[in-house]
Amino acid sequence: MPETHETRRPLPGIRALLPGVRRAAARIDAGTPPQRDRAVDALRAFAVLGVVLGHWLVTALVADGNTLRAASPLGPMPWLAPVSWMFQTLAVFFMVGGHVATRSLASAREREPGGTRGTYFRWLRARLARLFGPVVAVLAVWTVGVVGLLLGGASFVTVHTVVKLALSPLWFLLVFAALTAATPLLVRLNPLWPLAVVLHVDLVRFGLGGPSWLGWVNVAAGWLVPYTVGAAWTRGELERPRAGWILFAGGAVTTALLVGFAGYPASMVGVPGAAVSNLNPPTLAAVTFGLAQCGLALLLRDRLRRAMRRPLAWAAVALVNLSAMTVFLWHQTAMMATTATGLFVGRLPGLHTVPDGLDWVAARLLWLPVFALMLGVCWAAFHGFESGGGRRVRREPGGSRVVRVGPRGKTPGLRETPHV
Repeated sequence: MPETHETRRPLPGIRALLPGVRRAAARIDAGTPPQRDRAVDALRAFAVLGVVLGHWLVTALVADGNTLRAASPLGPMPWLAPVSWMFQTLAVFFMVGGHVATRSLASAREREPGGTRGTYFRWLRARLARLFGPVVAVLAVWTVGVVGLLLGGASFVTVHTVVKLALSPLWFLLVFAALTAATPLLVRLNPLWPLAVVLHVDLVRFGLGGPSWLGWVNVAAGWLVPYTVGAAWTRGELERPRAGWILFAGGAVTTALLVGFAGYPASMVGVPGAAVSNLNPPTLAAVTFGLAQCGLALLLRDRLRRAMRRPLAWAAVALVNLSAMTVFLWHQTAMMATTATGLFVGRLPGLHTVPDGLDWVAARLLWLPVFALMLGVCWAAFHGFESGGGRRVRREPGGSRVVRVGPRGKTPGLRETPHV
């Protein structure tokens, strides 16, 4: 029988979608300026996704009657601490942020050599707008949600638990925004200075019995360390592999000594009920562990650049970067929305049960695709607050030409200089 137009229909399912996906990936690849360092975007994407997966794996909402309480499998199963080593990737994000910010500020000043003050404020306004635009939607939705929960008779414990989880990502934005605003003062700062502050704060807190509130100094000093490592990257001081090896080996060995002999927790995230948290506020162990991560990231740059030459891999990284803040701000809400919906069925393993055994871990892994699907729903509803609508071409302070295609277009926008 001769082949007709009707018999040449594409196969149903994923195989039929692959040619379109490959064409879209090729367009994204072709639309990327050749001078763009794709390793920077890859590191940012991995850092964001690491935080998301880490939260989904170590954060549990336990249904206790009509109350939801936060719990973590790291409490009853401390041997799972290596999970936090893989997915606590904020130091890499701060390093990339420091690198991008110092580079873009230098570019802005080169383009407007006579207007340093005005140039700085235009540069800062552009970066903070990108950072805080998606926050408006999160706050609005959760304001309505809290009112609904209270009117519906939810307990204070439940409301406190879900609001704390939903809005906890905002602390990161505040610290990141403060460091971004201080970038002109940090361009030449050696990372050893804030590292010394963290060391002395911990000596006073843990060694001399100082006040616990002193640890909050490390919220600024601790994240300033990887941020200034990023600035050193911009200055060209970390190009040789030796620099990456020093950071990786030195950070890893120091962290092992602090955990093994100085009493620091092995988990690099907070554990409910634990006497000391490595992250809230950051401890010396968290900072040295972050330096090890930064060193490993620097060592992987060339491999990432080669991997990002593949259109499909680069398209995936580009899409994550274009929605980084949306993904980061809504991932906890996606998990809680899944949990709340599941309550209509009953107490489901891995979702509402106490995280105290391998059966919970196995069940939680099966829930991850559902969390991702719910996050996709949140992304579809709210990514416009980050990406904007329509297509526009403009120049940002710093000389970055932005070509953005919003919901009406076919290809996501790309920047010559990586964005926040």
